[in-house]
Amino acid sequence: MKANTTAAFLGLLATSTSIVSNTVEAIFGRSNTTVTPPTTVSPPPFGYTAGSPESIANLKDKIKHIVWVLLENRSFDNILGGVNRPGLDNPTNNGDVCIPVNVTDPSVTECTRSKDFDSVLQDPDHSVTGNNFEFYSTFVPNDAAIQNGSLTATNQGFIQQQQLVWGPLGGENNTVALSAAQVMGYYDEAEVPTIVDIVDGFTTFNYWFSCIPGPTNPNRACALSGTSDGHGTNDNDFETASINVNSIFETASAHDISWLNYDGTNGAFAPDALFYSWTAANAPNNVVPIENFFQDACCDGNTNSMHPTGNVSFGQVFVKQIYDAVRQGPHWNDTLLLLTYDETGGFHDHVPSPIAVRPDDKTYTETALDGETYTFLFDRLGGRMPTWLISAFTPAGFVENLGTNPATGKPEVYSATSVLKTLGLLWDFADFTPRVSNSPSFDHLVGPTMRTDAPLVLTPPRPFPLDT
Repeated sequence: MKANTTAAFLGLLATSTSIVSNTVEAIFGRSNTTVTPPTTVSPPPFGYTAGSPESIANLKDKIKHIVWVLLENRSFDNILGGVNRPGLDNPTNNGDVCIPVNVTDPSVTECTRSKDFDSVLQDPDHSVTGNNFEFYSTFVPNDAAIQNGSLTATNQGFIQQQQLVWGPLGGENNTVALSAAQVMGYYDEAEVPTIVDIVDGFTTFNYWFSCIPGPTNPNRACALSGTSDGHGTNDNDFETASINVNSIFETASAHDISWLNYDGTNGAFAPDALFYSWTAANAPNNVVPIENFFQDACCDGNTNSMHPTGNVSFGQVFVKQIYDAVRQGPHWNDTLLLLTYDETGGFHDHVPSPIAVRPDDKTYTETALDGETYTFLFDRLGGRMPTWLISAFTPAGFVENLGTNPATGKPEVYSATSVLKTLGLLWDFADFTPRVSNSPSFDHLVGPTMRTDAPLVLTPPRPFPLDT
């Protein structure tokens, strides 16, 4: 480990993971598509086995800087559903998916479809109980049944939940067709050209899931700590630096690794590093404005995070700015840029979410829209999100499916805590939680030879109709 290694963590708008059974149905549940998800680990593009001494040595040799971008609230199918590239598990490649307008009447359905609006004004529900309904068609699914495999997610409740919150069922003037377009729609290639460049130029994860089926701050905390510390909503503890568990920021400092949290919240929310009491007491000056990133990378009104009601085109502008700054800066040859989201934000995805190892013994209790009470044990993942691995050493146009659970040796989906697992290999620190210990690493996706064909700049997006 080198003391001059720099870890740059980007906290944006502020504001995983063991499978008990190795069968495909236990991992993915029952999908209403005709495509069978893979049951085996993806063939390694460079011959390295994840977590092996050879792979770790190569990772340490090639990567000195980490840039981790956490965007907001989009599902895999929402962003990548219209991208026609071999290997992507999405509606364009595999066929549109239809779900009922009301889960009690399967005869009336709406389907995934290309959408032509840039933003969604009616932010879909992404609370814990909202996700429950979207995944299981009930606010209070039987957790024991989920864990033993007798109850699996079918992802049938997205339209009805949008109607409950925003439509006639919720007392507002909104049509079923509009609710369906908001949560079931996906963007075509002309609408996400910046993202298409990344898919073509680097590595896309097909099965990367958020840490918990809940909102932003708990998911960000879980990504940074391997646990949300029992939090299931964006409560005041995040605004008052009251999270007391270890984080990547504290661990990096303890290992003499420099880090910065580039804050793009514009004061609307606490930046990620300042969720933690340790950071507030010991490293508040490591939180700097997002504008500093562009100077650091190059010199040794509307949200840009894609969170509704923000525009997808504006989010792509931000992604382009980050990529172009890193690509044209002096550290491109030793930087690993990880681009992902914090959670799916209530947008539909056709791949059900898996169960997961509990990170600790904490629980979270929430009252649902219908008054029922649900206690979450943090024993399953949230929705499937787009995620990309970008560097001079990652393969172009590669689609990564399942990884390997390092604790069991079995095939495993990736999730937010896979970042912590990989950083632990890179910088020699121990797993934060059992969740991290069971998360597949992605060190094997970094190759031994530097590429020279990575695009110098990404294609700029164009705004399209602003809202629904």
